[in-house]
Amino acid sequence: MFILTKIADLVQIAPDDFRKQSYAAIEDNINAKYANKVVQKIGLCICLWDILWTSEGLIGQGDGMVNVNVEFRLVVFRPFKGEVIVARIADQSPEGINLVTDFFDDIFVPWTELPEGSEFEPSEKLWVWKEEDQVMYFDDNEMVRFRVIAEEWHDQTPSKPVEPVEGTEEQQPAPINTKPPYKIIGSMNGPGLGVCLWWE
Repeated sequence: MFILTKIADLVQIAPDDFRKQSYAAIEDNINAKYANKVVQKIGLCICLWDILWTSEGLIGQGDGMVNVNVEFRLVVFRPFKGEVIVARIADQSPEGINLVTDFFDDIFVPWTELPEGSEFEPSEKLWVWKEEDQVMYFDDNEMVRFRVIAEEWHDQTPSKPVEPVEGTEEQQPAPINTKPPYKIIGSMNGPGLGVCLWWE
């Protein structure tokens, strides 16, 4: 679930940080840039693990920033396909179930990946698994086990504003990207998967 990823990057240290030890200033800048952010094709960066190498600092012209090339490792959340994870049910819809962990919210189990015999109850707004004479519920806030089957990456680059329509002066605002940068697709179809209480 958590991996160490090596990254090489340019770190800029502002004059305000010159009072700190150089190692601490570099560490603070890396954490400010990466911690709790999704990096495309890498995953959700949690925090800095260690610094492997740094170059000499070079002062840039005009701004007084010190530029340092740094090689470091980050703790990254990126589960591998087939890994089983415990999460909590956040909400449900006819399309499937949204799950969350304490630090990551973009996990989705489509209805096709629920146990065979699962049905959505519109009045209750939850999924129900009917197995022979038993009826078991996917209640909100229940802890569940799911298997990672895929991941989705969505580019978060801002798009250009839409050109104004003839006869109007105002530019239309750029369309808002509602897709998360990193999303995990899971499955609860299998023995031991689904609501944890079912298997106790």
